[in-house]
Amino acid sequence: MTTPAVASPSLPQRVVQFYHDVVAEMKKVTWPDVPQVRQLAIGVIVLSLLIGAVIGLMDLLLQSVLVRWLPSLFGG
Repeated sequence: MTTPAVASPSLPQRVVQFYHDVVAEMKKVTWPDVPQVRQLAIGVIVLSLLIGAVIGLMDLLLQSVLVRWLPSLFGG
């Protein structure tokens, strides 16, 4: 014996249900206030600058080792 097929909702009904679900979920979200956003943005900028500085220093160090010192060891 086979089970009867359940009719799925039409596309417009699914879109409306999806919209209602999104609105319900958005009401549950706790949004940060302006000072929190500012503090986190400054933290991201500072961290990005520090990582950029570390990468820049590593680039200078490796460039001096691989381009200047290494060839001179082999008579280049």
